[in-house]
Amino acid sequence: MAYTVAVAGKGGTGKTTLAGFLIDYLAEKRLSPVLAVDADPNANLNEVLGEDVEITLSDIREDVSIKNRDGNLPSGMTKTDYINYKLQQAIIEGKGFDLLVMGRPEGPGCYCFANGILREATDRLSDNYKVLVIDNEAGLEHLSRRTTKNVDMMFAVSECSKRGIQAAARVKQLIEELNLDVKELYLIVNRVPEEGLSEDIKAAIESSGLKLAGTVPLDEMVFEYDNKGIPLVKLPKDCKAVKSIREIFDKILLSQIKA
Repeated sequence: MAYTVAVAGKGGTGKTTLAGFLIDYLAEKRLSPVLAVDADPNANLNEVLGEDVEITLSDIREDVSIKNRDGNLPSGMTKTDYINYKLQQAIIEGKGFDLLVMGRPEGPGCYCFANGILREATDRLSDNYKVLVIDNEAGLEHLSRRTTKNVDMMFAVSECSKRGIQAAARVKQLIEELNLDVKELYLIVNRVPEEGLSEDIKAAIESSGLKLAGTVPLDEMVFEYDNKGIPLVKLPKDCKAVKSIREIFDKILLSQIKA
């Protein structure tokens, strides 16, 4: 069974960027094979990693629904067989990792089927990988729908604000309310100004009950690469943001996966 790391946080916190840095880190440390899953319908993890997407899980959902409705499934294949066949086509092979992308379903009620495919895919495929990295959708819906389960380590990502810390604390509360199997939960505070955490932010972290894994500084190079459409994993390893997040992974994560 793969060691599962999930990244959660509300929209705009930089969680997908940090998930991309994590995948790149694991590949460089040769902690592979890695299966990366972009579970956010507003998918852009592939852009951080510099990979093109041809088929998403939502595309599979639409294709299966149409073929099943019209009776056009390939001869001799059940619906499950066909889904598994399409899943193999949807896996994007990167350097040191494979990637699956949720995509955006068309119309209401479609997320349940797409999430079901995602759960089945990760359950079935995870035995073939050393690490499973899940970039969760923005917000907390993925937790209430139990898309994310049996997680070894989760990083709740917050921007450097009291409101952001409070939102990250709700991740902890929901995990406890739903009795989800998340073995370790850490907070990462992203885009911290040069002067560091204010006393108010430190107090908010203390009251949240979250364990602080570390902070990632505000880094103009991240914005520069993003605006130019350059995959963020191509950032120099000594730039402030990359260096800080890799130090967090060295401290918190590396020994756990090797164990």
